[in-house]
Amino acid sequence: MGGAVAPATLQAPAGGFAQSMEDMLRRVDAKDQDASEKMAAVETGASDDLVGAMLASQDASLSFSMLMQVRNKVMGAMDELIKLQL
Repeated sequence: MGGAVAPATLQAPAGGFAQSMEDMLRRVDAKDQDASEKMAAVETGASDDLVGAMLASQDASLSFSMLMQVRNKVMGAMDELIKLQL
């Protein structure tokens, strides 16, 4: 009981990497749908929150870009692993 603290351990999510990617994809899709609904509301005159709609659209676009960057990095890593096995 000398006050030593055990180091924190990193734990993988319960579903693993595939589940994490699926969850991320669902979140990006939800952002895209929300942005589409906000833009449609502005276009039909149901809402006058053009700034909110534009921000939601940009957020959805950036989220999708980030998801594609993660996908590209994973695919690049897989290609490297395949090359190492040859």
